[in-house]
Amino acid sequence: MKITKICCIGAGYVGGPTMSVIAQKCPHIQVTVVDLNAERIAAWNDEDTQNIPIYEPGLSAIVAEARGRNLFFSTDVEKAIDEAQVIFISVNTPTKTYGKGKGMASDLKYIELCSRQIAKIAKDDKIVVEKSTLPVRTAEAIKSILDHTGNHVQFQILSNPEFLAEGTAVQDLLHPDRILIGGDATAEGQKAIQALVEVYANWVAPEKILTTNVWSSELSKLTANAFLAQRISSINALSELCEKTGANITEVAKAIGMDSRIGSKFLKASVGFGGSCFQKDILNLVYIAQSFGLSEVADYWEQVIIMNDHQKRRFSNKIVQTLYNTVADKKIAFLGWAFKKDTNDTRESAAIYVANDLISEQAKIAVYDPKVSRKKILADLDYLKTRKAKKNADGITSYADPYEVCKGAHAIAVLTEWDEFILYDWKKIYEGMQKPAFVFDGRNLLNKSELEAIGFVYHAIGS
Repeated sequence: MKITKICCIGAGYVGGPTMSVIAQKCPHIQVTVVDLNAERIAAWNDEDTQNIPIYEPGLSAIVAEARGRNLFFSTDVEKAIDEAQVIFISVNTPTKTYGKGKGMASDLKYIELCSRQIAKIAKDDKIVVEKSTLPVRTAEAIKSILDHTGNHVQFQILSNPEFLAEGTAVQDLLHPDRILIGGDATAEGQKAIQALVEVYANWVAPEKILTTNVWSSELSKLTANAFLAQRISSINALSELCEKTGANITEVAKAIGMDSRIGSKFLKASVGFGGSCFQKDILNLVYIAQSFGLSEVADYWEQVIIMNDHQKRRFSNKIVQTLYNTVADKKIAFLGWAFKKDTNDTRESAAIYVANDLISEQAKIAVYDPKVSRKKILADLDYLKTRKAKKNADGITSYADPYEVCKGAHAIAVLTEWDEFILYDWKKIYEGMQKPAFVFDGRNLLNKSELEAIGFVYHAIGS
């Protein structure tokens, strides 16, 4: 099968960038991204591509090149499904907040809704591709829905998980470590796999395109995120030991990272990992292990989450203890709210939980982030349901200027590793703060000796 029309259901952090790159690299393929959220689609269609809803370095230029040529964003889901040969499902799969598996299992209601809609609309054979991160054997459920509620057309289900890091998503798409495609061992399944392989082969070397069965592909995504998160929790656990023993976590990380068997990536101690994937996927892995009676396996992976939560609480407690055991009515300036640099994604950001703890201690939180709005900051806090929305609004302010956010502050907390923070005039910032002026570096971003020479009292994770 020669693919000429692709549809992607879901215009979020995965669907939007992935389809934009496919459209750029495959000008012979019509790519339509659909979503029921009209406001989001309108933003993707904004004449000024700098205003698209997702900030990723390089993405706006790709959208500008392909949009209107062979890349389209639409709310007409039915038309896109009807016309497409390949349908990517890239909708949200949050952790369940109700019923069996609450707090751990993935909520697959949006996946099921997509499957039923595809089954209802499709009038000819389709390849349906799982792009969302899903628990192992989800493809089986999708196939059952499609085969038993559709119009008796043939569906092939493929798993094609994304391995994108927010902030570098465009580079990850243009120069992937690997493309993973899982499908059935049947002749039809292998044909479907090959059709998708040929799409990626327009810019990805053949040796980097791996094909497996569906179940291996689904589990590989969860496992990859679990291993990466495990490294972060491991180095963060050691950071606390460093603080007690006089060791320096940065020096320890450098020493062990030079071992070729370990490597240096994901060994930077911090206030904890965030984002939409790591916690959700590990909890999903825990739930799967528990459902098979593998309690020791479940306990092992759950500890990664426990350590991450502990690191966030430990950071907020450190601020309170250092500021003479009270932060009531004290201004704490947050540099950063996004969960990492070069993205406007705030899901599970450490900043949310640290701010929540400090507001409970009656601190006045002031936030500067170059890509996150006050509306989003308040929505993140309100989602926790710790207190009434008005109290959150009263306890937090946001600024468009980094020097203003720090003016009059008792302390600065670095919560996102934006490169621009290193370049600030820290002497000017110091002069505008309450004395003593504290810096709590949750990302090990700043130079300790330089800040202490200015007069700051500097604290960083693991030092």
